[in-house]
Amino acid sequence: MDDMLKEFVVEALDLATNVEEHLLSLERNPGDMNTLNAVFRSFHTIKGGAGFMNLSAMVSACHLTENLFDALRTGQVPVTPEAIEAALEASGFVADQLTALNNGTEPDKLSTMPKSLEKMLTDAIEMKGVSKKPAAAKAKTPEAPKAEVRAAAPEAKKAETGEVDWNAYYRAVTPPGTLPEDVVEAEAEEAQTEDVHAPTPREETEAVKSSLSGGEVKQNAPAKEESIRIDAVKLNVLLEVAGESVQAANQAAVLLEKLSQFKFDGQAAPLMSALTETLTRASRYSTELQRATLATRMQPVGRLFQKFPRLIRELARDLGKEVDLNIAGAETEVDRVVVDSLYDPLVHMLRNALDHGIETAEERINANKSPRATISLKAWQEASSVMIEVTDDGKGMDAQRLRDKAVSKGLINMHDARTDDEAFQLVFLPGFSTKEVASSVSGRGVGMDVVKTAVERHRGAIRIASQLGSGTTFLIRLPIELSIVPTMLVRTDGASLALPMATVQRVVELPETFESVGGQPVLRDLGRPLPVKSLGKILGYTPASERVGIVIAAPSPYILSVDAVDGTADLVIKPLTCISTPGITGTARSAEGELVLVISLSFLIDGCKTRERITA
Repeated sequence: MDDMLKEFVVEALDLATNVEEHLLSLERNPGDMNTLNAVFRSFHTIKGGAGFMNLSAMVSACHLTENLFDALRTGQVPVTPEAIEAALEASGFVADQLTALNNGTEPDKLSTMPKSLEKMLTDAIEMKGVSKKPAAAKAKTPEAPKAEVRAAAPEAKKAETGEVDWNAYYRAVTPPGTLPEDVVEAEAEEAQTEDVHAPTPREETEAVKSSLSGGEVKQNAPAKEESIRIDAVKLNVLLEVAGESVQAANQAAVLLEKLSQFKFDGQAAPLMSALTETLTRASRYSTELQRATLATRMQPVGRLFQKFPRLIRELARDLGKEVDLNIAGAETEVDRVVVDSLYDPLVHMLRNALDHGIETAEERINANKSPRATISLKAWQEASSVMIEVTDDGKGMDAQRLRDKAVSKGLINMHDARTDDEAFQLVFLPGFSTKEVASSVSGRGVGMDVVKTAVERHRGAIRIASQLGSGTTFLIRLPIELSIVPTMLVRTDGASLALPMATVQRVVELPETFESVGGQPVLRDLGRPLPVKSLGKILGYTPASERVGIVIAAPSPYILSVDAVDGTADLVIKPLTCISTPGITGTARSAEGELVLVISLSFLIDGCKTRERITA
């Protein structure tokens, strides 16, 4: 793909995604002229770029949809469900074409515009039938933004003159605000009055030349010129280098501290002072470099969330259910790798909520609920983590039924999953499903297993809370930054280990003897009895004298005993690629250069149970 086509595809994909969001908003508020105009502008912009790239099928779809929305915003055609459906189909077709181009498909290999889509759009346009409003009536409609009344379709110009109208192409692909005000206003008047003299090609050429030579172009230049697109691979390399520079600066600081214990006389004293100052400055700059690099990878989760309203709308229609999707916290930022990888897990969770959790309208009425259900998708930042919550107000989960189903499938024995919280986690087991017959939506026992695997791959954790008859909540915790993790460094049996600070509540001193409940050592912390678990024993080490306890924040809190605490550090994590060790998510280097094993966040939240089952 050449650079111009690649740039067009990236920008057009963003526009296509926003179009779906606008269309669903328009379905709820048919009279919203701002949304009508926004959709019109998006299709107009995509059509102009597609025409420049000779993407005929995309041009045809955008042209028909543009005609439809021109009729909608002028009141010639009412905003009906059929019109919205036709526009959504057109948006989906355009998005599919753009995705195919982005995946490497050659432009001449793209599919043609389906006849069914052409018919849907044509039928929606022809609903205007009864009355055509005169130009005077059009003047009463809210004024359209100036950017949307730019040049007519380039292909129309070509048909009239037999030559390509490059001026029209220029106006079609030029971002809004670039052309000077007088040219845009002149075009707006031409679009709103049918009897005004149309400018000749020579007059258009002079107008474009004037706009290019005038100083107004620089003054009105769009914000896009202040940003550039960078390949994600290059950003990853830059982030890795920045992380290593911080690591090197930390190690240099440790060496300098050890060196300062010696006495330096004569000319060595000022050299040591200068070295200390230089290393301090280098450390500060490397930290700033790391922060700036991390900031380039951060993206709002709204980029991901805006893909789901249409999914919910179509799936609810297929299942015959009435559902609203409420989104909050779309501005919350997280590492772009996390944003890209969360799409499939969230799709599984939303589909499960619709199919398993939400009742039919009749069932909800019988249960004294509103016939229209609600699914909430919310994100927020908590310390160094991003929390993503999916909640439905459906029928909830029956813990006993989950236990019975897991036992009948041979996934657990009768003594496992004793608490409701443990029973809810059974849905993440491979092969688990409460559906007797698989459908096109769910029931094959693979979806939630995929969710847990995807979340843990990015050092996250997922938990479930549910109340029978009231609904279910899935809560995902993920690190904001994937490569840098705030940790507490601990030691057991001589090994250096790191615990994510997201799970650490506080450090307590452990007594020589403990109370015992059911054979499990217990320590009272702030008046509550908490089980004490040996980190060394769980991971297969030989614990020595574990007199330090770490209170772990988990759904079922507990105390993790270790030999010693060495402090805290922000570590550059290297994932384990060749081997898989239960409880270990990656490795890092301490400031002293020592190898550190990083404990998995989900392993700690689950109560360190994985290793215990394996060694039992």
